[in-house]
Amino acid sequence: MGSFFTDILSFQHETAVYDTNPMQLRFVYNTYRFTTLDEIKDFEPELVINAVTVKYTLDAFRQVLPVLPKDCIISDIASVKTGLKRFYEESGFRYVSTHPMFGPTFASLSNLSHENAIIITEGDHLGRVFFKDLYQTLKLNIFEYTFEEHDETVAYSLSIPFVSTFVFAAVMKHQEAPGTTFKKHMNIARGLLSEDDFLLQEVLFNPRTPAQVENIRLELKQLLEIITNKDAEGMKRYLTKIREKIK
Repeated sequence: MGSFFTDILSFQHETAVYDTNPMQLRFVYNTYRFTTLDEIKDFEPELVINAVTVKYTLDAFRQVLPVLPKDCIISDIASVKTGLKRFYEESGFRYVSTHPMFGPTFASLSNLSHENAIIITEGDHLGRVFFKDLYQTLKLNIFEYTFEEHDETVAYSLSIPFVSTFVFAAVMKHQEAPGTTFKKHMNIARGLLSEDDFLLQEVLFNPRTPAQVENIRLELKQLLEIITNKDAEGMKRYLTKIREKIK
């Protein structure tokens, strides 16, 4: 996602990418490539987008803050905001937090009109305006939530498909001639399980996730009873109920 933002912004802004591993910068173009903090200090950025994996978000901030101008806006695009609000408020910097609800695993980055982005309402006004303009340019559907509301949304929109996919992967067996539905589920499982382990963990360790997993357990219990009893009428009612939910 860091490369994606660099590609988008570098045509209208002077941009630089910082990475402690020079090998990660081999295919980054149309931008400065920094590997030392002194280079960041000399560059004097007006905005910093922290795009490292969730596990290192706060560490990356702590590393670069000492060399940033005091009027620089710091920002993140993390899907898990745990600890960020407090960090921002104690940092002394202006800040903005957003969450592009897509990634290179599943989304078509050339057509994002069906994808969403969240902008946290807390933070710097100009920072929020910058990202709102950027996301509108990308034709993203924009939603504005507080940090609290964001975490509630993530617990629902990420934990349910994550857990459902984990269960599918846990019980699946190799198929010599898989059907279309099986292959689609398999592609989703492979994509999800290619994500960073810490990201998956943090999404599921969201304090609101257990309630969502409990909902899955209750639905499975009800469905199992219908199947065990070969309850045709119960199955019809169940299918009607869930079809209504996805309209």
